[in-house]
Amino acid sequence: MYIRVLDEHDAKIYQELRLSALQNSPEAFGSTYEREVHFTLDMVADRIKPKKDTFVIGAVDEGGALVGSVSFVRESSLKTSHKGNVYAMFVALNQRGQGLGKKLLIELIRRASECDGVEQINLAVISQNEAAKKLYTSLGFKVYGVERNALKYNGTYYDEDLMVRRLNEKE
Repeated sequence: MYIRVLDEHDAKIYQELRLSALQNSPEAFGSTYEREVHFTLDMVADRIKPKKDTFVIGAVDEGGALVGSVSFVRESSLKTSHKGNVYAMFVALNQRGQGLGKKLLIELIRRASECDGVEQINLAVISQNEAAKKLYTSLGFKVYGVERNALKYNGTYYDEDLMVRRLNEKE
């Protein structure tokens, strides 16, 4: 298993994993399969191309398949540039329970720590997703609020726990 920053050449394998994520856990993401299935590879390549303080970490297996990914995006305004956000965390169903999510997040935290001036990382997670919350908590993330009815999918509302990890604190 290789944990690395993805680039535009990984568009095809990223799109495959992303569409799988949107099909298997539709309630966990702000986007939908129906929307992203129409994205061209050029659109996906532009989306995952590393930029200053914005990157996607991927777990690629020995066969070249992407089996997990997580995105980091730094805030761009003057007053919020000390923060970054975790988005689109997903591990393939057949790879879960092996510590892969933790490896992805450890690498994301390490790289975010190298971004000059980034002091904290924020994320939102579906309140009922106990496995994800346990993972985030194990890496030093703490709940600081709950957004009620944050997402609505097929007529069902989902709350999100808002979590933060300060980079100057130990893991």
